[in-house]
Amino acid sequence: MPTSKPLILITGRDGQLGKSLQEVAIHFNQFEFLFTGKGSLNLTDNAKVHQFFEKNKPAFCINTAAYTAVDLAETEREQAFLVNATAVSNLAKTCEEFNCILLHISTDYVFNGEKNTRYTETDIPQPVNYYGVTKRAGEEFALQECKKTIIIRTSWLYSEFGKNFVKTMLHLLATRDEIAVVGDQFGSPTYAKELAFVLLKICSQLNDKNNFNAFGLYHYSDAGNISWYDFAIGIKKLSGSTCSIKKITTKEYPTPAKRPAYAVFNTTKIERTFELEIKNWEENLAECLKNLHA
Repeated sequence: MPTSKPLILITGRDGQLGKSLQEVAIHFNQFEFLFTGKGSLNLTDNAKVHQFFEKNKPAFCINTAAYTAVDLAETEREQAFLVNATAVSNLAKTCEEFNCILLHISTDYVFNGEKNTRYTETDIPQPVNYYGVTKRAGEEFALQECKKTIIIRTSWLYSEFGKNFVKTMLHLLATRDEIAVVGDQFGSPTYAKELAFVLLKICSQLNDKNNFNAFGLYHYSDAGNISWYDFAIGIKKLSGSTCSIKKITTKEYPTPAKRPAYAVFNTTKIERTFELEIKNWEENLAECLKNLHA
């Protein structure tokens, strides 16, 4: 598919981030875009990935495809590893061969959550669940197998699309008199639309500057350090709900997969490298709710 503009291949088109990238792509007309899902590009089949790159010759690949069912990953281990690690290896090797820049999305769940200060890119990953294990393996494959790799770890992703905490809370707040939300797990929400803009800004800067020293690991989330309970209170306030929210502990809400208790990111590196201004979580939440009710 020859084109005069650099082509950005985006995997995972049906996920929250994939759909958000489709929305913001119109603001980046210096690029051509190709959005793929499971039906059009099987990332777990190395031969098909190679054929796809040979035909389309992308300059950038943004990999948003992932197995994200954290609790199910404890039992569906083979499938989780296939999508979150093996597929990333296939992409990374192919990107290296075709001189394509790889932007890969990872997660705060690569950490154990035992710190009480913000996680930086130099902190050592120690996942506490199998989902985190698979995502860390994907990071390692990407960094080892493609020199031009940028990995962006993000946290608590939400959007107008698919299933996420914000949409679940809005439903519960509208249909119940009282709900209970965990108040002893801390992190930072990330609005997928803002992350989508960031990813395409990074592609623009790499395309304009040939800034090849920018490869490596980065942390990105909205600004703020809150609990899931605080997040629910923020959603309640902006939605005007009268539902009562009770704060509970992780022990009172057991899940098959353990969650990190503290997974707040230090985002200084990505802000400085790509000259970004990161909005506060409340501002982005208000924007998302406005779009949902438009």
